[in-house]
Order: sequence, then C-alpha cells, then structure tokens
Amino acid sequence: MYYRTILFLLLIFSYSCSKEKPLYEPRTQSNAFVVYQAAYKSMESGDFFYAQKKFSEAELSFKKIEHASKASIMSSYCLYAINFYDEALEKIQNHLKKYPLDKNNIYAHYLKSLIYFEQISDEKKDIEPILKAKEEIDLFLKKFPESDYSMDLKFKRDLAINQLAAKELYIAKYYISVKKWVPAIKRLKKIVDEYNTTIFIEEALHRLVEINYHIGLENEARNYAKLLGYNYNSSEWFEQSYLILNKKYKVTKIKKDKNKDSFIKKIIKKIK
Repeated sequence: MYYRTILFLLLIFSYSCSKEKPLYEPRTQSNAFVVYQAAYKSMESGDFFYAQKKFSEAELSFKKIEHASKASIMSSYCLYAINFYDEALEKIQNHLKKYPLDKNNIYAHYLKSLIYFEQISDEKKDIEPILKAKEEIDLFLKKFPESDYSMDLKFKRDLAINQLAAKELYIAKYYISVKKWVPAIKRLKKIVDEYNTTIFIEEALHRLVEINYHIGLENEARNYAKLLGYNYNSSEWFEQSYLILNKKYKVTKIKKDKNKDSFIKKIIKKIK
C-alpha cells in the first residue's frame, strides 16, 4: 500500500511539471528583409553603430548571396561613417574574399581608398598614410579607370601628391634652419622633379635660388630663377628670388612656346 501511494504521488508530480513552460524554446529565425529595413532606417537617422550591427545580422540571415553581399557592404560603410577605420578595412577585406564576384565590389575598393585618404594628416605627421592612400588610389584608377568614382579619386590623388610635396618642403625648411644645405637641396629638387604640378613648386624653386646663392653657386641660382620666372613671372616667390640676386642681374624674358602647356593647364587636362 505504501509503495502504491508513492507511485501515485510521482505520477501527479510529473503531470503537473509537464504543464509548466519549458526552460528553452527555439526561436524562429528573424526575417532578413525586416532586419535590413531596420538597419537602413537607423542609418538614415544617423545611428550608424546600431545600423552596422543590424546589417551584419541581416547578412547572416539572407539566403541569397546577392542580398547578403549588399548587407555586408552596407555594414562596411557604417563602420567607415563612424570613423572605425581599422574595423571597416577588415570588414571590406573579408567582403572581397567572401564575395569575389559581387557587383558592388567596385564600391568596396572605392571605400577602401577613401578610408586611407581620410587618414592623411598634415605635413608634420608621418608620411606613411599619404603614401598608402596614393598607392590605393593608383590601384583603383588602374583597375577601374572609367568608373563613376574615378573623377573623385583623381582629385584626391592630386591632394595626396600636394601633401607629399608639403612634407618634402617641411623637411627642407628644417634643414635650411640648421644650415644643412645638401639635404635641403635634395628635398627641394625632389619637389621640382616629382611634384612640379603642386602648389609648392614655386616656393621650392625660390628656396633653391636662395640656398644656391647663399653658398656661392650663383649660376645655379640664376638658372632656378629663370625657371621660376619663365613659369611664374608674376608670382610673389619670383619677386623674392629676384631681390636675392644682385641688381646688375636682369631676368631674361623667354618667349613662351604657345604649344607648350603651363603646369596649371596640365592639371586641368588631368582633371578633365
């Protein structure tokens, strides 16, 4: 009788427990399109951090690869928008490996170039970000020369080159300040040889006039003054260079070849 009572109580207990909710219930998978729309609305409202998380969630939920790849690139853009540059670059690299044939990959490469470009600092900082930005832009322009993004990156490339010239001029001025003429001349000549379409070419030529005259190389100084006068005879830097030379020296005005483009015209042609 005792054992029957125990058995009866156990049956009642097990029945009552079966009526309670289980500790774990499997959830239905989120609708990827709903998640994507939520991410897009968050992005439009400026909440890029939340949008990035939802785009990543949507990417994992989409069944079609073209939808997943689009969510992936949107997630990369959101990271870029909040200046999470390292994370954005990592996401883009993974995107390009995961979706090598995606039609949006051209934008992924463009975004990658933008990220490097926006990390360029002033001429007093490290030169590596400038060189890396120029390298990435050059790769893009070589691979996608006729793309819709080429015009923008050509302009940014010119800005990067200007920064490289600014860096050389900054270092040259330092060498001038400590009277190290040889390395100063080397830096200035690099601007003349490699960055002669930049806004720093005039000052670089003037500094070459200044240094060469100071160390007794008057013929060299005159040659640089002629070059400066030929291309920029109305510039402030030309006037300063003229004042350095003795009063007996007269600048010979060379008749310009009409068929020869000026530096500015060359830049305009490049932009076109």
